[in-house]
Amino acid sequence: MAAFMAAFFVVCAMVGTVVSDPDLLQDICVADLASAVKVNGFVCKANATAADFFSDILAKPAATNNSLGAVVTGANVQRIPGLNTLGVSMSRIDYAPGGLNPPHTHPRATEIVFVLYGEIDVGFITTANVLYSKTIKQGEIFTFPKGLVHFQKNNGNVPAAVIAAFNSQLPGTQSIAATLFAATPPVPNNVLTKAFMVGNKEVEKIKSRLAPKK
Repeated sequence: MAAFMAAFFVVCAMVGTVVSDPDLLQDICVADLASAVKVNGFVCKANATAADFFSDILAKPAATNNSLGAVVTGANVQRIPGLNTLGVSMSRIDYAPGGLNPPHTHPRATEIVFVLYGEIDVGFITTANVLYSKTIKQGEIFTFPKGLVHFQKNNGNVPAAVIAAFNSQLPGTQSIAATLFAATPPVPNNVLTKAFMVGNKEVEKIKSRLAPKK
């Protein structure tokens, strides 16, 4: 029995080391988003209210009339200050027919999506370049492991939407294309041409299309 309990506590300790955000040290620590003090997270504000823990931001579909036909609406600590130190957040992703949430990563969180309506193709790629993909529909879920490149695509002819959950108050998102072709200052062209085995003209064309709208 003693050996079992010892093993149990070792496993619990190991599990505790893989969570994305550190454990909280008090009941609540509502983020003071206006504070000039920078910490790993946000400092606590003095007076919290119920409004700090509430949002209806995911209640309605977002307009998907952009070049990708998909919009991510985040419900993280920057939108809901009460999430500070709690290690969770959510997003809603709306897709027009043919809409794409392009290949990207979340460096600080695992993601799980639940399909509200419609049908989408999803997938992630391991560090061994193995693709795991599936088509999921209303009521179904799919998980994207922390840090791995993944995507979602609505190949149907009707709109679709999912709710995504993360084990981080601010999971972060790095879109592969935007990270490489729209960085500031820019990634040198000779890096991109060699990495993608294309010419300078192709790189400049991609950069022009991904440049932030002024």
